[in-house]
Amino acid sequence: MYNLARYWIAGFLMALVSQVQSQTTQKVVDIPTRPGVTQRMLVLSPPATATTKAAVILLAGGHGGLQIFPNGSLKWGAGNFLVRTRQLFADQGFMVAVVDAPSDRQSPPYLGGFRQKPEHAADMKAVIAWMREQSKAPVWLVGTSRGTQSAAYLATELAGPEGPDGIVLTSTILIDKAGRPVPAMPLEKIRVPVLVVHHEQDGCPLCPFASVPELMAKLENSPKKELLSFKGGASNGDPCEAMAYHGFNGLDREVVEQIGGWILAR
Repeated sequence: MYNLARYWIAGFLMALVSQVQSQTTQKVVDIPTRPGVTQRMLVLSPPATATTKAAVILLAGGHGGLQIFPNGSLKWGAGNFLVRTRQLFADQGFMVAVVDAPSDRQSPPYLGGFRQKPEHAADMKAVIAWMREQSKAPVWLVGTSRGTQSAAYLATELAGPEGPDGIVLTSTILIDKAGRPVPAMPLEKIRVPVLVVHHEQDGCPLCPFASVPELMAKLENSPKKELLSFKGGASNGDPCEAMAYHGFNGLDREVVEQIGGWILAR
């Protein structure tokens, strides 16, 4: 009986070690972007024995000031749809970068009023280049809510090797009296694949599902565009926050798996 228990424990420990070794690694990375400015990212890399299928740069919504600590914890935004699902992307073989506000925007309003500025494009150009070099794979931008204003703007400003290989817009900002919503951007300049992901019951007044066709029509020069719509899940609290339909609450795995499958099919 003793020997059986000993062998069982040994086998369990070996399996545990093997599982830990096969998991993705997460680290905090700071890279220089503009003079005197650095960009902090939380980077998840597939196991050394795995092939990186693609790289995704995840752009959170809201003010975007995650304030990533050196140990990888966050002061804000841990529940954001893309932040909380980063491991689900990594599980599909993606190299993942969750980006913070840059070092010169680490106080309010963080990325507020900055997402459609040349300086933001310069920062993300450096991030795209770093991810492309590290992953040796196509690099996609994935934005949610206010993050879609970043992703769409960057795709209109950065092209070729400097720009993304494709973009994903989830819970897109379709109406914005305080700034430029995504459909008002020069989307005809986007010449990479675009996936639009939206919840049909999104209750955020900036993201009405009824306005999605207008967005799709303006992606006229994208070589491949598609809408993935979802229903159900759970909606709690503010309709514009991550625990509402707006943040695909209750549908994380289904949504991320479909996004990942669409990217890899390209």
